[in-house]
This record gives sequence, structure tokens and C-alpha cells, in this order.
Amino acid sequence: MASFIDFRDPPGSDRRADKPVRATAEPRWTRRILIGTVLVFFLLFLFLPLAVVFQGAFSNGFDVLRQAFGNRNILHAIQITLTVALIAVPANTAFGIAAAWALTRYRFTGRQLLLALIDLPLWVSPVIGGLIYVLLYGRRGYFGPWLLDHDIKIIFALPGMVLATTFVTFPFVARSLIPLMQTQGFEEEEAALTLGAGGFQILQRITLPKIKWGLFYGVILCNARAMGEFGAVSVVSAKISGKTNTMPLEIERLYNDYLFPQAFAVAAALALLALVTLVLKTLAEWKNQRQLRAGREAELVQTIETRHPA
Repeated sequence: MASFIDFRDPPGSDRRADKPVRATAEPRWTRRILIGTVLVFFLLFLFLPLAVVFQGAFSNGFDVLRQAFGNRNILHAIQITLTVALIAVPANTAFGIAAAWALTRYRFTGRQLLLALIDLPLWVSPVIGGLIYVLLYGRRGYFGPWLLDHDIKIIFALPGMVLATTFVTFPFVARSLIPLMQTQGFEEEEAALTLGAGGFQILQRITLPKIKWGLFYGVILCNARAMGEFGAVSVVSAKISGKTNTMPLEIERLYNDYLFPQAFAVAAALALLALVTLVLKTLAEWKNQRQLRAGREAELVQTIETRHPA
């Protein structure tokens, strides 16, 4: 239990000045205010919006839900969303593993710059991310004339949506793996390399089993963001219903067209996905913390053995 020194007693008090006091020994009203504030924020910004979404989806019965998910445009939006995620998430998984491996196993010039660039999509507005690809691959963009001459369409088509989604989601896997791989060290990989194992064998048989929960944690976060992305995709997709709309964009169209039951139905599907992701994230986070703790303990034992050999 964390503790601190209590200096509140007046001079001459019978209590010792260095007597430990519980860190949670604040007045009862302070604890109630803090807990109440958390509960109010949870109610206003999470529970009530979810309740409104599900209430709107089920208010008109299951017939409206069947009609909504039988609509051709909505089914196409679901298909586009899954297609984009199935391309962007594996690409970011491969990038995340490669980036984490490079940053935790090697020391090279520009390492800190690479770390900063991995975080760039977290600090840049998704709309700006989408605009970057329009300026590069749009009809008047840097590569636009060449793409037009070769009849290659990226902007306002599926490739542009994949590029924009990949941009906004690529930090998640790498950032989940880097701290885990740093704490675990690389002694096992070095031993396998000494015994003649190749790079792919080391990755498959040693590294991936050690980082599987951290990898799973990053992948589910990446997938949730990919399927729920709105800003970047809206810039590069032209928001054409039945052609380039993802589920978030289709929700906006349905709502603007006053098709509220259908809009709430699709929103409820995305919210349900978010809840499932939350459960999986909690499980992966727990497993990942156990792996991190085991890695720190192994690193501590190795340090002690190095400094005090038997």
C-alpha cells in the first residue's frame, strides 16, 4: 500500500512524525465527490448515448431491423467496411511487428524520429490525413496526372479509403508491442541465432509466442478504429451511398435523410462491435500486463545475476 509521511501533527504531539498514513485516508466527502464525478461522467458520456442508440434501434421492433440490414446500400456499406478493415489491419499488423522489432532490437540513427513518426497519426486530425492523400493522388494532386493517364483511380475509390484508414490506425499495433518487447529483452532470440536459427524461425517460434497477447491487444484496437473511422475516410470516399460509403458514413446519410430507425440500427451494430471490442481489450490488457510483469521480473533476475554472480 502506498504511503506518505504525515506532517500535519503539531509540535509536541505524541504521534511520531514519520508514522505512515494510508494514501486513501482523505475525508469521506472528498472520496464521495471524486467517485460521484466519475459516475456522472460515465453516465453522461457513455451510458446514456449507448442507451439512446439501442433504444432508437429497437423502438420500432425487429421488422425495421430486418429491413435495414436487408437494404442493398447498407449491406454494401458493411461489405466496404469489412473489406477496408481486412486490408488495413493485416498491413498495420505487419508494420507494427517490424517496427517494434527494429526499435527494440537495434540502435540506429533516426530511431527517435521513427518513434515520433509512429505517433504522428495520433496528433494529426484524421481529416488532415485524408486531405494528404487527396493532395497526393487526387486528379490535381502530385501523382494525379500520371494516375489519370494510366486509368488508375485511388481517390473516391476503395484504394484511397484503405490508404486513409491505414494511416490513422498504424500506431496501434506498434505502440502495443514496443514496451512489451523492451521489457522481455532479446536473450532468447540471441541464443536461437547462435544455434543457427533463421530470422523467420526466431520470429515464429520465439518472438510471436512471447508477444501474442500484446499483439492481440493492438490488433483489436486497430480493427475497432478501422471499422469506426469517419473523418479521413469521408475526405477520400466522396460519400456515395451504395459505392463508397462505409458504415459510419452510411449512418450519417441515413440520419440526414431522416431515416432514423435505419440509422440507429446500423449505429447499434457498430456500438455492439465496440462493446465486444471492449471485452476483448480488457482480456488482452490483463494478459498483456501479466506478460509485462513477467518480463520485468526476468529482467530484474538477470540484472541481479549479472551484478552478483554465484
